[in-house]
Formats: sequence, C-alpha cells, structure tokens
Amino acid sequence: MRVRFHGAAGEVTGSLHEVEAAGRRLLLDCGMIQGSPEAERRNLDPFPFEPGGLDALVISHAHIDHVGRVPLLVRRGFRGPIYAQRATAELMPVMLLDAASIAQGEAERANRHRRGGEPPAQPLYTAEDVHAAMAQVRPLPYDARTEAVPGVEIAFRDAGHILGSSSVELWAEGRKLAFSGDLGPAGTPILRDPARIDRADLVLMESTYGDRLHRDRGETIRELGGILARAWEEGGTVLIPAFAVGRSQELLYWFARHWDEWGLARWRIFLDSPMATQVTAIYDRHADLFDADAQRVWRDRPHPFRLPNLHFTESRGDSMAINRIERGAIVIAGSGMANAGRILHHLRHRLERRETHVVFVGYQAEGTLGRRLVDGARWVRIHGRDVRAAAQRHTVGGLSAHTDQRGLLDWYGAIAGHPPLALVHGEDRAREALAGEIGERFGVRAVLARPGTVLEV
Repeated sequence: MRVRFHGAAGEVTGSLHEVEAAGRRLLLDCGMIQGSPEAERRNLDPFPFEPGGLDALVISHAHIDHVGRVPLLVRRGFRGPIYAQRATAELMPVMLLDAASIAQGEAERANRHRRGGEPPAQPLYTAEDVHAAMAQVRPLPYDARTEAVPGVEIAFRDAGHILGSSSVELWAEGRKLAFSGDLGPAGTPILRDPARIDRADLVLMESTYGDRLHRDRGETIRELGGILARAWEEGGTVLIPAFAVGRSQELLYWFARHWDEWGLARWRIFLDSPMATQVTAIYDRHADLFDADAQRVWRDRPHPFRLPNLHFTESRGDSMAINRIERGAIVIAGSGMANAGRILHHLRHRLERRETHVVFVGYQAEGTLGRRLVDGARWVRIHGRDVRAAAQRHTVGGLSAHTDQRGLLDWYGAIAGHPPLALVHGEDRAREALAGEIGERFGVRAVLARPGTVLEV
C-alpha cells in the first residue's frame, strides 16, 4: 500500500491524498484550497495525477476544503464511485452548489473589469458539474465495512467534527490505513465524541490545532454570553461570521440552552445564509446522530432551529433589509473566514461603527479577511472599497470544531502499538509542535507530509 500526498500537506486546506493498493488508485478527499487570492488560484491547476485513472474517491466530510474540487475532478475525467457517509452525501450538493454560485459570481465580476485582450474568466465549475458529480455519490452508514473497489474495503467512523464527519479505515493487501479526517473535540454540542480506531499499520492525522489547547468550553460560553450582554448595553449589533455546516447550528444550540440566562428574547436573530438554512434542515433530519445532551436540549428548551425570534433570510433583499436595524440584531452569516458570502455585506455596512461587535468563532486562514481583522487591521478592503475597521472584535476560540493537541494525542494514543504516523491538515508550526509531543510521549517520529511525499506500508 502506497500513500502519496498532494494537498493539505503543510497547510490546512485543500485535502487531497492518493492511495495505491491492490492494483487500484483511490483518493481520500478532493478539497478546495482556501486563503489568499494567490492560494485560491491554485485550485485551477491541473491535478498531479490523471483523474480518469482513479478507481474511487472517499470523502471524509462535507466542508468545502475536503470536497470543494470534486466537481472539477469529475469534469476532468473521473468516473468512479464517490463514497460518503449518508449525512455527508446530503450536505455535499448544498456546499458544492454554493461554491459553484460563488465561482460564477466571481467570474462575472472579473469579466466586467476585463481589459481588452485578456481572456474571459471562467468559474472553477458550474452547477451542471455539481449535478454530474453527485450522480456518482454512493452513501454509506457509519461502521459498515464495504468493498469500495475489488481488493479494497473501507469503513466510516464518527469523527465528531460536523454532521456526517468521518474518520476512514481502509483495508488492502493485508494492511490497514487510518485517516482521521477532521476530528472534533470531546463534548462538542450536538455531535457524538470521535470514535477511536483500535489498530492500523499507517495513520494520517490532522493537526490543525496541534500546537495549542482550547479554552474550557464553559468559559467560552460564558464569554459569548458576556459579549452579547455588552453589545446590548452599548446599543449595538453582533456580527458572527460562521460556517454554514456545524458552527451555525452549534450557535443556535447555545442560544436555546441559554435562552433565559442571556435574555435572548429581546434580540432579533438572523441566520443570513440560504446554505446554512438548508444545512440546518439536514441536521434536523439526522437527529439520530446527535448525542444525549442535544437530545435533552431539543426536548426541554426552545427548539434551537425554531427559536421564536429566529429569522431565516433567503433572499438578497431580506438580507439587505437587516441593515435598517440600528440595534439589537444578531447576524450569523457566511462565510466563516469572511472571505466571501453575505457577511461581507454586513461588515461593509457596520464595521466602521464602534458599537458593532464582530465575533469570530472558527479558524481564520492566512490571507483571509477574517484573519486580517483578528490580527487587528485598522483598514480593510471589501467589495472594492476601503473600510475603517473600528468595530470591536472578539475571538472565541473554545468553539472550535477541531480538537486540540490533547485530543489529537488521545486519539492517536488509543491506537494499539502506536503505528507510523503522517501529520496533515496543519500549518508547520502546529505540526512541528504536535510531532514533538508525539515523539516524547510515544517514541514515534511523525512524518510532516509535503506535496509529493510518498509513504509505503
């Protein structure tokens, strides 16, 4: 069995790992590269393999940095099955159609400013490409060992990161590969804790937060409640850039759980994301995957997805109408890194106001607007306009959907014999810190995968 690394090898996004076994070639994930405009232009590059020569694609979960180039892979010749956990299979078209829409809009804007002689900009892929890709998807439940292609079997295990997120076990040639996917922290609201892998001959493990420990979740939630109280006292509005899958639903969970304590009945709450609205409906249909705490909240509190003052804004006009509200609005909108989507519209309108509170509740990649704001930028450019960043900014790190260094060490430590390990999905600082801890604790020298790195087992 041979693993060749192509993406998310030295960076967080662009998951793309190739496995050769039993005379077959499979991909683990086919994600979009996210970050600066320069980084995102790499999505258009040719794949470092022939798509038509692949036998199957296995998806760990539906975040766009793990599935965002699947339609492009199909358009360029991939014709094999695409395996995904059942909830992931439902989330994928929502995520990919949104990505196609964003790409189409960006191409149209670029062409409006195109200079003579320049070739017209083309979107990365279209809605038609998404539909073609989805025709190849084969949904699977958790914990079902399945023959993906002759000689290769796979199984999905709950990774506790977002709905449907999976660690992947792959068996071939008498060997077993374990790919962590993105691992969620133990005790994450709504979701079950990550399943443990009993044994493996080679492990690929994410390392997004390999260099840090998250704050206690209880402290984080108290901080969030304090931000809302302060914003109300100052007569302001709260803007929360949030990923449509996972983070938006978790925020609504906490709002329901602390409905009385935080005085949320006095606010107007907006989920300003058609994609997040669709995702929330999918979460609602998969309550069987929720943990026991979530089941109790659904039963004993205002339903998180049906709060009496929660507004799902579908149209662009409804979104723009939020700007007429001077105070008392909580706006959850994508994208989570503030590099696209409706949150840009709200930031452009309100970022200059001191009474605006911008709350970052997820990872902010290098080169994104969210990262620049977190790092304290005083001026930013939004939709071609320079905007003074006077709003108060808060980074609420304890809500991460990724586990921290302790969680990664615990997950790997539960695998019998502490097998060879490659670290992916992390910037070098995080990977180096995690590799040091792994070496000290388990006596294993972790490989820091780079594009082109090859491991055999």
